[in-house]
Amino acid sequence: MKIGVIMGGISLEAEVSLRTGREMLNHLDSRKYEVTPIVISNREDWIEQVKGLDLALLALHGTYGEDGTVQGTLETLGIPYTGSGVLSSSLCMNKDMSKKILRSDGVLTPEWLCWDSMDDYSPEAVQRLGYPVMVKPNSGGSSIGMAKVNDPADLRAAVLQAFASDPDGAVLIERFTTGQEITCSLLEGELLPIIGIAAAGAEWFDYTAKYEEGGAIEQVIVLPPEVEARVRVAALASWKALKCSVYARVDMLLQDGVPVVLEVNTLPGMTKTSLLPRSAQAAGLTFGGLLDRIIESSLSLRGQEKGETVYAG
Repeated sequence: MKIGVIMGGISLEAEVSLRTGREMLNHLDSRKYEVTPIVISNREDWIEQVKGLDLALLALHGTYGEDGTVQGTLETLGIPYTGSGVLSSSLCMNKDMSKKILRSDGVLTPEWLCWDSMDDYSPEAVQRLGYPVMVKPNSGGSSIGMAKVNDPADLRAAVLQAFASDPDGAVLIERFTTGQEITCSLLEGELLPIIGIAAAGAEWFDYTAKYEEGGAIEQVIVLPPEVEARVRVAALASWKALKCSVYARVDMLLQDGVPVVLEVNTLPGMTKTSLLPRSAQAAGLTFGGLLDRIIESSLSLRGQEKGETVYAG
């Protein structure tokens, strides 16, 4: 099977994407797959490189990759790809939209504001929301352009930084929520072991905590049965509401045993320090085995979407 690992991209998360791609390349079974790395550096050149592939294995993060645009292009070219479809990718990438959908389906998520430009800037609205707040690009990830703001004096600089990280996007101002941070990885709609997160020496799970070895304490946790049941309900409700498929990661906080959903990632990181592979390992899946499951499930899904029978390995 000819597989292209699509990585890089044009977003600020390109370096993280390259790490994910390299890790995938290291663990794909060469006895099963003929693998080609394909690095996106602009919006056009990669299209010729994917022609003739049996599957595009997406290692992309951020805008133009995680937001449904690459997925839509691959569908136009008739090339199956891994992970969620165009709609789900677009919804989950837009934090404001995904939070509205989650709330409409009864899933708890922190209170927030969303500004499309500095014309919307309103310290009074943030004051009503209540400090501290997290300021982040509405369509960004990997904690890039994100800051915790404790008082009005630091608000403007944080908002400008978030806009600079995503000049064509919006900025989300979210009430800072305290609690135990957990992440719930799902594979084919099934919840994998839950991982608890504590940033080592940092107040929140920033870029350094996420991607530097030793930046965070991350371990599989066993929750009380009633709490785990609530977490499972919230994770699966988020998966269903946002039309996810194949695999995803739902990030939450636990407040007195009640899950509060922060966001849903349709192409979660697969680097050496990433949480999804760690959760899969706790479920008895090697990195290579996880990739096999993602590939087989994606081929089956894309075949169903086309009404075809697709070879799955």
